[in-house]
Amino acid sequence: MGLHEGHRERKKDQFVRCGPDSFADHELLELLLFYAVPQRDTNPIAHELIERFGSLQAVLTAPVEELTEVSYVKKNAAVLLRLVPALYQRILISDDRKGMIFNSPECIGEFFQKIFAAYSTEVMYQLCLDAKGKKKGLFKVSEGDVSSVGLSTRDIVQNTLRCQAVMVVLAHNHPSGLALPSHDDRIATQIVRDALRSVDVRLADHIIVADNDYVSMAESGLL
Repeated sequence: MGLHEGHRERKKDQFVRCGPDSFADHELLELLLFYAVPQRDTNPIAHELIERFGSLQAVLTAPVEELTEVSYVKKNAAVLLRLVPALYQRILISDDRKGMIFNSPECIGEFFQKIFAAYSTEVMYQLCLDAKGKKKGLFKVSEGDVSSVGLSTRDIVQNTLRCQAVMVVLAHNHPSGLALPSHDDRIATQIVRDALRSVDVRLADHIIVADNDYVSMAESGLL
């Protein structure tokens, strides 16, 4: 076993023995890249990725096209990096959250902070709830800037009726901005609120997430 292979085995053994907390961000990235960059030292690649994108989260949510602009990061490596947040997000969405009750802006905001951690683009979700605040369904209803992507009120109403929901929460992210509702956010919220009222369903909140912050439009008096 050469020096390069020995280093990789030592890193893998360290992860098995000590877990991820024993690694710096770039070391975890280095370890992950072992499985897509077999013939090179992945430590400098990991450093270059974090220096270029600014953080581990930013690396894992960067577009594949931008990841492959980094030296020695080919399509296989870029897809592997993007799979990490995608799998985590899928777990969050499919998990019943152990009977979690979405009955406060805090628990809803924290839930969507985790969901949106997988995105570098603006996305809107619809959370359908029963009268107690239990999840009846979760749907991605638009992707891209809300002002430029057609937000289908009809789809939102159909999702609501299909789930037999009593309440709905909208949530979207501002990947490169502040967690504050824009003028377009307010207009879109009012349109959806009025459409849901027509089928006797309440729009309980619209959560806006940016980085490690979120704002509840209901709590801010904007509903």
